[in-house]
Amino acid sequence: MAFNIEGKVALISGGASGIGLKYAKELLRNGLKGVTLADVNTDFGNQALKEIEKEFGSNKAVFVNTDVTNKQSFEEAFKKTVEVFKNLDILINNAGILNDAIWEKEIAININGVIHGVLLGLENYIPKYKTGNEGVIVNISSIAGVKDFSMVPVYTATKFAVLGMSKAWGDVEHYNRTKVKVLAMCPGVTDTPLLSELSEKTLGAPYVQIMEAQLVGLPSQKPDSVALAMVNIIKNAKTGTVWVAEGEEDPYEFILPPRESFKPQ
Repeated sequence: MAFNIEGKVALISGGASGIGLKYAKELLRNGLKGVTLADVNTDFGNQALKEIEKEFGSNKAVFVNTDVTNKQSFEEAFKKTVEVFKNLDILINNAGILNDAIWEKEIAININGVIHGVLLGLENYIPKYKTGNEGVIVNISSIAGVKDFSMVPVYTATKFAVLGMSKAWGDVEHYNRTKVKVLAMCPGVTDTPLLSELSEKTLGAPYVQIMEAQLVGLPSQKPDSVALAMVNIIKNAKTGTVWVAEGEEDPYEFILPPRESFKPQ
């Protein structure tokens, strides 16, 4: 049975701009009752609230200045969501950076931030405050989570980690006790600031030389396309599944083969 977005409440990390804001708007177009935008950029947050109010009316969104690498800071966004909207049904762990030049920060945001979100959402807030029988957590991985990109090995590592934790927390045993499905979405190359000045976000010249060859031929897409894919996944995907959204096409499921299938016969 499909998950019904209408009347539900969402929290989106990194939700004040880019794809995160697109997720918020597309969910609101599908009947979402309210959304919390959790982000470190207050200027973007205030602008996002104005945009949402203009399109959807007042009292549809709140902004909370949030550092996902700090669990207490992230929890304030959960608390504010429940305070304002009384419920929480959907968490999108979207905050992330692509910058191997500052890989310690990259790991803290892309891995620790997602773990903080899942622990808060799965083990506490969504089971307690969900509107209906089921909640949803979508962790944002990347096509770099299903293919090794040697130009940005640390970023690739963080996105492999997000895929792995999503499958582990998405196991049916966790679903049965929480009634929260955990999913991973892997967007392909998307027109966002994440890819700007990429040559300055590697570990040095040898990685820049690799970069151009690796990016050739990868299909690109607009953020709106990824937002439509997100709605599709939230509504229809089963817990523990991984979905790739690239090239303006419908999302498709990425399935890891069983390790035993590689054993010599």
